[in-house]
Amino acid sequence: MVRVPLTAEEIKRGQELGAALRMARGARTMVDVALCAGVSVETLRKIETGRSPSPEFFTILRICAELGMSMDNLGSPAGEAGNESALAS
Repeated sequence: MVRVPLTAEEIKRGQELGAALRMARGARTMVDVALCAGVSVETLRKIETGRSPSPEFFTILRICAELGMSMDNLGSPAGEAGNESALAS
């Protein structure tokens, strides 16, 4: 199966998602968050660095739950509600 290349917009959305999760993680380590969320450290690393621009919905749901953040707040690069971004569209 051939994967269709990502568009510039999809790549940007992945980078913004990663930035929002990284900011929400704060001082916690990737290992701590990944273990508590039930995902691999490499998966979290790929999401946070934008190398996985379209991660599974339930993976993001578990990470957000562990970070105590609502998925509604992923509409901006910093994860702040009220700012519009490509993630909101």
